[in-house]
Amino acid sequence: THAIVGGVLGAGIAAGGFGIANWNQMGMIAASWVISPVIGGLIAAGFLFWIKHSITYQKDMIAATRRMLPVMVGLMVMAFSTYLIMKGLKQVIKVDILTATLIGLVLAVITFFAVKYLTLKHSIRLSNDKKNVNKLFTIPLIFAAALLSFAHGANDVANAVGPLAAIADAITHMGVTSKAPIPFWVMAIGALGISIGLALFGPKLIRTVGSEITELDQMRAFCIAMAAAITVIIASQLGLPVSSTHIAVGGVFGVGFLREYLKANYAKALEDIEYHCSCKAPSDTKAFMREFESASVEGKREMLTQVRTNTAELDLTKSERKNIKKRNRQELVKRSALLKIAAAWVITVPAAGLMAGFLFYAIRGMMLP
Repeated sequence: THAIVGGVLGAGIAAGGFGIANWNQMGMIAASWVISPVIGGLIAAGFLFWIKHSITYQKDMIAATRRMLPVMVGLMVMAFSTYLIMKGLKQVIKVDILTATLIGLVLAVITFFAVKYLTLKHSIRLSNDKKNVNKLFTIPLIFAAALLSFAHGANDVANAVGPLAAIADAITHMGVTSKAPIPFWVMAIGALGISIGLALFGPKLIRTVGSEITELDQMRAFCIAMAAAITVIIASQLGLPVSSTHIAVGGVFGVGFLREYLKANYAKALEDIEYHCSCKAPSDTKAFMREFESASVEGKREMLTQVRTNTAELDLTKSERKNIKKRNRQELVKRSALLKIAAAWVITVPAAGLMAGFLFYAIRGMMLP
């Protein structure tokens, strides 16, 4: 998306000067590139926070999953149905957001009861741990990835073949028209190209997004797919041009930073226990820590309150507190990946624009007598 926008802008400026560009539209596109990943990250983090508090922080995680998974999958179906009707299928069916939402709601209700039955059936013999909860998210995640890939292709193939369609129309009509039709063969070339590109170069990018930024499991990936769909729906209604790749990457970072925040809070709790229990016998402290780690979220909160109430605050120096925080802190998002991706987003547009401008002048120079 960046390269295409930069290439069109660069070639256009080379051909007609800076005044030929629609800078207001370009400003909206540039703003959406910043806003959309932030919104995607916030929504993904919100979904993960909801899953943690409603499922994984509960004492009986399997029972909580039976209650909440049908609701979440129903929301997923509603979001994706609305997304596909409004964006992915907008060239075939044009409906307003209210109609699309009502269709999505009907499908969500049907899905709710189907998933409720299937979740109950497949969770009977599962033990009460996070690994088995993740197993129940596997099938919904596969459908979420498939639906998001469908809508992503419907959007991004159009971006890729836009310049080719304009060239084909200009050659056919011996001039530039205000609205160029898109022949089927142009769309076929775009679809074939995106498929070959995925097969040749996709694995490296999949590894980068899927594992090199932060660790993902089924629940976290489900949150990212949900965030991508919902963000695109919001952006479509507001008329903002967005990149689904940006949103998905923003969702990955949002999930990773939320995990860091929650881990930091947990480390702070351990830090408080070390502060207040260091005067006790080591065996008592270890027993308390074991009890704390096995307790529910509410139990942990009560134990921390009790510890802070019944003991005096220890007089530790700033360096001692910093050392305890450093011991317990975990970096779950690779900052190098964040900087690399941000740099790629910033560099791609001007690089593509300069290359397009250079090629325009080179081709024009060769065609001049």
